Amino acid sequence: MQHRSGKVAVITGAASGIGLAMAHRFGADGMRLVLADIEADALERAATALRAAGVHVATHVTDVSKGDEVDALGQAALDAFGAVHLVCNNAGVGGGGQMDALTTADWEWVLGVNLWGVIHGMRVFLPLLIEQGEGHIVNTASVAGLFSAPFMGPYNASKFAVVALSETAFNELKLSGSEVGISVLCPSWVQTRIHESACNRPDELRNPAAGDDRESIVAEAIAGLIAGGISPEAVADQVADAVDVGRFYILTHPDSVAMVRQRMEAILDGGVPPFLLPQ
Repeated sequence: MQHRSGKVAVITGAASGIGLAMAHRFGADGMRLVLADIEADALERAATALRAAGVHVATHVTDVSKGDEVDALGQAALDAFGAVHLVCNNAGVGGGGQMDALTTADWEWVLGVNLWGVIHGMRVFLPLLIEQGEGHIVNTASVAGLFSAPFMGPYNASKFAVVALSETAFNELKLSGSEVGISVLCPSWVQTRIHESACNRPDELRNPAAGDDRESIVAEAIAGLIAGGISPEAVADQVADAVDVGRFYILTHPDSVAMVRQRMEAILDGGVPPFLLPQ
């Protein structure tokens, strides 16, 4: 989808990080934007900055884990601009811990946002794009959807699933002869606030105080790795390039390629999972 000026992009998780960077990049390309996020104040700040740059922006506060709210987002996009051409199912949260210590709430929170958010986005927007005969979807996964680091069970599971459903949709679109494109974004460490995402964790899915202390330790460790990551703007540029040429897999970090190859070789050789950490 090379000619984006005047077309409409819907971006979830748009108030910060990769989502905000994509909003600025696609806004600079002349696209009209529908921005969604669970943080109302941050969402309005993002919209204000973009409008000051001359971008046409609509906003919709959305919890992507809730199907009815994504339904409402879809309708809001049509009400605002009459069409949707690019959908970035980008909202995500971090969450982890040792597998034998994870609670049901840990799983429900991470899978609710990272997986069900993408499922709802695909369910709502893919039929619209197919019906109009054009468009592109970018699903944000992670290198954690291509190999499995320790202490990231719910996150890994959610991102593997996003890769799988994206691959499935790609092949279905290809078989049907559709002009709709799809990409799956698999970054490694990026300078975002994902380590702070627990601030938006619903009260009913929070662990007792001892569990939250454990989450804080994990978050602090991840914060150090994130600080050394690449910028969200660099990721947004790679996403824009992938949409231009219709590239499916978007691996933003060169080191990730060797790690994916190592995992694939272990599978084909009948080995064991290699110990891999995102770089």
